[in-house]
Amino acid sequence: MRYLPLTDADRREMLSVIGAKSVDDLFKDVPASARLGAKVAGLPDHQGELEVERAFQAFAAKNVSPGTAPFFIGAGAYRHHVPSTVDYMIQRGEFLTSYTPYQPEITQGTLQYLFEFQTQVTLLTGMEVANASMYDGSTGTAEAVLMANRITRRHKALISGGLHPQYRSIIETTAKWEGFKAVLSKADAEGLEDLIASVDKDTSCVVVQNPSFFGHVRDFTKLAEACHAAGALLIVVVTEVVSLGLLKPPGDMGADIVVCEGQSIGNGLGFGGPYVGLFATRDKYMRQMPGRLVGETVDADGKRGFVLTLSTREQHIRREKATSNICTNAGLCALAFTVHLTLLGEAGFTRLSELNHAKASQLADKVSAIAGVKLLNDSFFNEFTVKLPKPAAPVVEALAAKGILGGLPVSRLIPNDPSVENLLLLAATETATDMGMDPLVAALKEVL
Repeated sequence: MRYLPLTDADRREMLSVIGAKSVDDLFKDVPASARLGAKVAGLPDHQGELEVERAFQAFAAKNVSPGTAPFFIGAGAYRHHVPSTVDYMIQRGEFLTSYTPYQPEITQGTLQYLFEFQTQVTLLTGMEVANASMYDGSTGTAEAVLMANRITRRHKALISGGLHPQYRSIIETTAKWEGFKAVLSKADAEGLEDLIASVDKDTSCVVVQNPSFFGHVRDFTKLAEACHAAGALLIVVVTEVVSLGLLKPPGDMGADIVVCEGQSIGNGLGFGGPYVGLFATRDKYMRQMPGRLVGETVDADGKRGFVLTLSTREQHIRREKATSNICTNAGLCALAFTVHLTLLGEAGFTRLSELNHAKASQLADKVSAIAGVKLLNDSFFNEFTVKLPKPAAPVVEALAAKGILGGLPVSRLIPNDPSVENLLLLAATETATDMGMDPLVAALKEVL
């Protein structure tokens, strides 16, 4: 139950069962310095369910949400239209079966959609094999670095200044506890970074993002060649998977591992999750790939069927031999991804990508025409960076006060760096309209 009140008698009975004299005994191990110490002013001790609902509805009404305001925020989480068919299909019994398909004879629906999902991911990325999804794109990127370390038996990863700051942070944390070196390049807002000279015999991998965090689109073919000449691997990260409908696939650039955040297809923003990580690689590295792999076979009667072909997670084998210790794949989100992409088809997906780029180009023209605003990108997909004549953070707050979610100040994700203080990241998907762009431009002019 979402609302379960307790009487004094209930509490006494529960405390007696666990051997505690009071509720305070349950918190005795928490240092006094970490406790609140006094009641929150204005917060009532208790209310009825109806009153609680009204109070939280009032809190929620203060939010400016993507569905109720012009919305131009991206930075790894994108607002796209998700057809209602997706929600209907993912709730059908053929698919919404057990969480983990240990028994293939009773989880054919789950195994089949994961097999289809893997096929779609290989086609999008231009790679040879994909797994049955990861927790999300960011942790998948850290897993890719660990995989590269195992393959090359080296322990130094070069991290691009165009990689999403939160992805960079997760790699840093992983490096600290897994004992490898993460060399982080400076934030590359101008898109001028050249990592080729930094690749040496100690490098296990180079991690880049396309389009970059700042929106720059690049071809990493030459970087891939440099990596391979030095015995290192190239990891390409894609946070906006819709871009693969137009851009050169990472596999065609020579990438060895590709990691994507798949939220854009079939999955709404959802206040930060749940998301779904896509992970693809070359056939020769398949046994070092984290997660699990679904394969196609035939049963005793010769009928098409599906099985878990490769499972190298710690749930299945000894921890020290596992290729992944993040024991969650985002199965339901992967299903939503597969249903949406199937509905679109190849032509529809390409058209969706074209719409995204067209909307972003329209917005870039409008915003860069404002006096004092400079567009930093010579290329982009549906997201770009502009430099404002004043710090971006208070500008965004002023826009929000006007009911406009006008992008992301780069300083929010890269704090304490004066070089990014005036940078604003703007995204426009197929959901953007003139009725949203024009008020943004007018408000920006006023605020600036």
